Amino acid sequence: QVQFVESGGALVQPGESLRLSCAASGSGFSMFAMGWYRQAPGSEREWVARVGSGGSTEYTDSVKGRFTISRQNDKNTVFLQMDSLKPEDTAVYYCNYANPSPFAWGQGTQVTVSS
Repeated sequence: QVQFVESGGALVQPGESLRLSCAASGSGFSMFAMGWYRQAPGSEREWVARVGSGGSTEYTDSVKGRFTISRQNDKNTVFLQMDSLKPEDTAVYYCNYANPSPFAWGQGTQVTVSS
């Protein structure tokens, strides 16, 4: 069964940058589109970004121009580069398939943006 392990979260000030990583176990990683998601306190988990098996990308409107999703298939890893961070980006960030599996959610990584 696949497992995703997220890392890279931290406390940062508005305007700063972070790079999140997600390591996937199991085989076949390169065949699947992957996504980043986030859940802010008191809110539902929401989709943030998607990278296709061929590298195509999509973003939710609130992060367009600030976040960049990428993948490194030989490392079974997907990244989220987050620039110009805002307080409203504060959330626990998760990765999963672009069509998320309910059994594959990891622990996530906390991103806090505060002055």
